[in-house]
Amino acid sequence: MTASLLVLFFVGLAVGVTTVLFGFGGGFVTVPIILLVDAARGPDALRIAVATSALVMLVGAIVATAATRRSVLAHLRGRRRLFVLLAVGGAAGAVGALFVPDVVPRWGFVIYIGVTVVDLLLRPGFLPERRTTRRLENGRGARKTSGRPLPDGWGLPIGGCAAFLGVGGSVMTVPMMRRSGMEMGVATSLANPLTIAIAAPAMVVAAAFGGGVASAPGLIGTVDVASALALLAGAIPVIVLLRRRPPKIPDAVHSWAYLALLVVAASTVAITG
Repeated sequence: MTASLLVLFFVGLAVGVTTVLFGFGGGFVTVPIILLVDAARGPDALRIAVATSALVMLVGAIVATAATRRSVLAHLRGRRRLFVLLAVGGAAGAVGALFVPDVVPRWGFVIYIGVTVVDLLLRPGFLPERRTTRRLENGRGARKTSGRPLPDGWGLPIGGCAAFLGVGGSVMTVPMMRRSGMEMGVATSLANPLTIAIAAPAMVVAAAFGGGVASAPGLIGTVDVASALALLAGAIPVIVLLRRRPPKIPDAVHSWAYLALLVVAASTVAITG
């Protein structure tokens, strides 16, 4: 167990990096890792991974949001309805995840990311070269950033799907904001406060009601507390450091790295299935 926690601490360092750079350090990294660590728990392993991911996402997103520049967070000013719908969807998705067969969220995770990867590769607006091509074809120069890149109505399905699969929502929100004209750095930063709205109710549901679904030493509901703390011990210092000294990454590299990490996460869950 000690060895597993040490491994999780070092994985937490990567979680911190991806939380800051990609906005999804919780779901896409922690679900596959916790799935491997708790594989011996059998059918309950995925539920535990999703619930534990919600806790890691919540704490990591709070720390990252607190360290984000106010000028960046201003893009979400006045979006109370969006946040409410994300939270309602997050609670509903978390409840659904407790009672469906393990195979549904597991392969839903893989299919969801697979469809997203294909969409990002084929549809213009996410990768820099596709964005440039579309602007040239339309005879326009650089696009202006939309004032509302995320319609409020999307909050419910984004929150529900994200909490059900344990992915945090950034796989929907980042591409949508990106296609509105935002740079990757801004879009991924805004993914963190949006993740808080989803992860908070999802974690409450998992902790309060998960005990009736999976019960074992070290669990609060379906949350693996020791694993979550080990991940956060590695992640939080990295989040604080990178927010204070953000790395300068070319937009093209940033977007391709985002895409590559999605592929790695989906492949890991598919293999462990």
